[in-house]
Amino acid sequence: MNSDTNLFTPVQLGPYTLPNRIVMAPMTRLRAIDNIPNSLMATYYAQRASAGLIVTECTMISPLSLGYMNCPGIYTEEQVAGWRLVTDAVHQQGGKIFLQLWHSGRVSHSALLGGELPVAPSAIAGIGSLHTPAGKASLETPRALETEEIPQIVEQFRQGAENALAAGFDGVELHGAFGYLIDQFLQDGSNQRTDEYGGSIENRCRFLLSVVAAVASVWGGNRVGIKLSPSNTFYGMQDSQAKDTFSYAIAALNPFELAYLHLMEPNEIDLATREVINPTTPLFRKIFTGTLITNGGYDRPKANNILTSGDADLVSFGKLFIANPDLPKRLQLDKQFNTPDSKTFYAPDATGYTDYPFLELQTN
Repeated sequence: MNSDTNLFTPVQLGPYTLPNRIVMAPMTRLRAIDNIPNSLMATYYAQRASAGLIVTECTMISPLSLGYMNCPGIYTEEQVAGWRLVTDAVHQQGGKIFLQLWHSGRVSHSALLGGELPVAPSAIAGIGSLHTPAGKASLETPRALETEEIPQIVEQFRQGAENALAAGFDGVELHGAFGYLIDQFLQDGSNQRTDEYGGSIENRCRFLLSVVAAVASVWGGNRVGIKLSPSNTFYGMQDSQAKDTFSYAIAALNPFELAYLHLMEPNEIDLATREVINPTTPLFRKIFTGTLITNGGYDRPKANNILTSGDADLVSFGKLFIANPDLPKRLQLDKQFNTPDSKTFYAPDATGYTDYPFLELQTN
């Protein structure tokens, strides 16, 4: 515990000294027309460069990793050039930005994948639906990956990391949360394999650790982060021994000396106290030896409290950053927040994206 630590205490994250402990969480915004980042996205991220760290929206490592229309990728020269617009704009504003590498796994649909079935550890459908070019569709039963295909996907993550380096990022975050491919391998509700990638907890963690090793071979562990969501049930995720599974996985990450572990808290809130029910950050803080970022409905007092307690080192904010490009200033001055408009979260243009007012424009 450090009673002097708050959101504006500088912090070391890998090789970088950040001016504050405010992280812009990765958030899907679907503005990458034809999956190529663009100048509108560069403006959006640059507006928010006062965050200690920005983590981009989930970014495809291959055409078959697509889960949503107009998500950006990092597997073509055009996408690398598009992301270079973003990194240059953020760096010109003095910011730091990590790219979130992502494979959707079973959270996709053949209508998004040129007729091919989504791939997953096992042929078990997720729960939910997606927007596709043919309209809204329920998740379909994926094709189980053959054992020999899995190293190919690990290599796609490694190549995505190489491309992120070429695009000028400061590091990368692996998306191991929310029911996507890495998470699907970890949890036994979605992984019922009988080869070396399934069965025991150790085997179910093999894919995660292989991807971490591959990406760290490009960046070094100290510029690689990973996001996990041990208690969330997105897209029907479940594990029969979740505490044991994630305790093993997180302990196994320690030798990589990663830049950080990014933990998503449960989305269950006590309506009376507005506190998270069964928070996981304090539990896994005892296991992870490196820098820890927590996410999940934090406001200014709750964020400062968890930093003071020592249970987390940084706090990431999602929806507040959508509507408040100058969120760090508002938090520092304890000013009122703009309200995010959920109807424009996934719109195709600047509306609800780059047009939220800065504090000085509201007070002059």
